[in-house]
Amino acid sequence: MRGVEWPTLALLVACYAGWAVGTTWAAGLWLPLGIGITAVCVALHSSLCHEALHGHPFPDARLNEALVCPALDLVVPYRRFRDTHLAHHRDEHLTDPYDDPETNYLDPAVWNRLPRWLGQVLVFNNTLLGRLLIGPAVGQAVFLRDEWRAIRAGRPGVLAAWLWHLPAVALVLWWLVHVATMSVWAYAVAVYLGLSVLKIRTFLEHRAHDKARGRTVIIEDRGPLALIFLNNNLHVVHHMHPKVPWFQLPELYAARKAQYLGHNDGYHYRSYGEIFRKHFLRAKDPVPHPLWPMD
Repeated sequence: MRGVEWPTLALLVACYAGWAVGTTWAAGLWLPLGIGITAVCVALHSSLCHEALHGHPFPDARLNEALVCPALDLVVPYRRFRDTHLAHHRDEHLTDPYDDPETNYLDPAVWNRLPRWLGQVLVFNNTLLGRLLIGPAVGQAVFLRDEWRAIRAGRPGVLAAWLWHLPAVALVLWWLVHVATMSVWAYAVAVYLGLSVLKIRTFLEHRAHDKARGRTVIIEDRGPLALIFLNNNLHVVHHMHPKVPWFQLPELYAARKAQYLGHNDGYHYRSYGEIFRKHFLRAKDPVPHPLWPMD
């Protein structure tokens, strides 16, 4: 067991235990309580999937994948999350409308061709309120569109990842049908809420900047959201050291704070509370990439 990251393994066990409690005892006691607990565990499990694809808690990638195998969020295959996220870690492509799989920016030429109603939806989605309310639906629609295009184009590994996803979803559905007291529709609500929580983290992780090093944020939050996100709010630290486990990121940031804030040209917030105050109803970014050539 040399090299095992016990805090990550313990948190994974706690996540599954909380999810089991949320879908059974808590849902039977009071359904909103069960939905809330389950939503938090769905969001936390996504963060643990992120740790797994970066090599935690075990050095063996296959073992890490097996640990996070149940698709608690139902909608994102682990292997597609892994492949797109690792592509996102090519920092020179951050915010690129074509080469960054996780960007919310559009090519201005594409933006100018959109129907007016769709443009208004995307503008609302660029407020924090919009990201919470419609962000999961918008993100999933774009993701499925891109996945379908990749499958039709015969891109290696995409269809296989979706086929591997089916038994991972089946595990969750079996639990809901045979063990849980929570109905499938209530679980769908919990999943949507969990994905909404994750949208808080991704809302302004990256900005348009002429230098790649200035595109990634630092949010000095140490509250419950930071735990759910496994300290990924210290995002530039993670991008600079993607193999460092979540529980070491705060200490690493504290030891080199000036270095990281200098590295990302001061792209910094003190807390998620500050972000809610500034951007709950006001978009931080335009939808079209502000530095992208208009032609």
